[in-house]
Amino acid sequence: MKFSEVTRFEVIKNLEDYVGKIIDEYANNIEDNWQPGDILPDSTKDNFYDEVKQLQTKAAGLDYDLMAVIVGDTITEEALPTYEAWLYQVDGMKEIGYESNWNKWIRFWTGEENRHGDILNKYLYLSGRVNMNKMEASTQYLIADGFDIKTAHDPYKSFVYTSFQEVATNISHRRAGTLAKKQGDNFLAKICGLVAADEARHAKVYSSFVSKIFELDPSEMMIAFEEMMKNKIVMPAHYLREMGNQGNNIFGHFSDAAQRLGVYTAQDYSNILTSLVKEWKIENLAGLNEAAEKAREYLVNLPGRLDKIIERLKIPQVEYKFSWIV
Repeated sequence: MKFSEVTRFEVIKNLEDYVGKIIDEYANNIEDNWQPGDILPDSTKDNFYDEVKQLQTKAAGLDYDLMAVIVGDTITEEALPTYEAWLYQVDGMKEIGYESNWNKWIRFWTGEENRHGDILNKYLYLSGRVNMNKMEASTQYLIADGFDIKTAHDPYKSFVYTSFQEVATNISHRRAGTLAKKQGDNFLAKICGLVAADEARHAKVYSSFVSKIFELDPSEMMIAFEEMMKNKIVMPAHYLREMGNQGNNIFGHFSDAAQRLGVYTAQDYSNILTSLVKEWKIENLAGLNEAAEKAREYLVNLPGRLDKIIERLKIPQVEYKFSWIV
């Protein structure tokens, strides 16, 4: 079978056994996994209120931008139903069957990711810094509005997206944790560290899927990678909005806060692309058709072009006042 004759479904089906091995290696045993209840104050204990007071004292010292980023990250994590529904719609997932290793991975991934929104939401509820009604409305809006990440139902594009996005969320949570620790909140720092570790592990999984697809269908995978980068990797919360406020670029204000803090920046976007080009051995792949060769050239040169643009970027310094934060 020639590479040009391989269909996406055939590639997905061919990788079924590989995904089974991935599950064995990277999906943590549920009974051994951390759960939010292991970390948060235990409401069944006599010292619950004392622990909550300590949590609130530490949270009171966090600066405004960091709180905005934590709330935005929480809303993003809690829009998980949208992301799971999207992955189930990827070509091959339905056809290969609910009990396939691919679909088992989606469920494992969803279960692990679900803890992130749970623990962050409960932390914010206990912190005394957040209007939960306003935040919860934003979460419902984000799920109801959905998202358009320019992958359609293409598994190749989808796994480029997840590879990129999981690295980005690892960076964001890890740096938010570092800032929380510097500002005296070791408890939040621990939460962010646990979430970041999950994201790093998930990133390895999705990146490995792309590496295997490059082995089976290099030209089509290269073209899909190029198309995703031309369309730009949009964040899953790009339709973020507040209650009663649909036109005020809430995601832009959230992104500005992250940039000011250095939690996630335009330079990180370029750096992630550079790391994926290296990890997927883009410069050394053989057997590409003409269109894929042009795609390779675009991808190899793109980080340098982005870096020149980033040098000229100016980050807005005025803090937007989010309705979420009290």
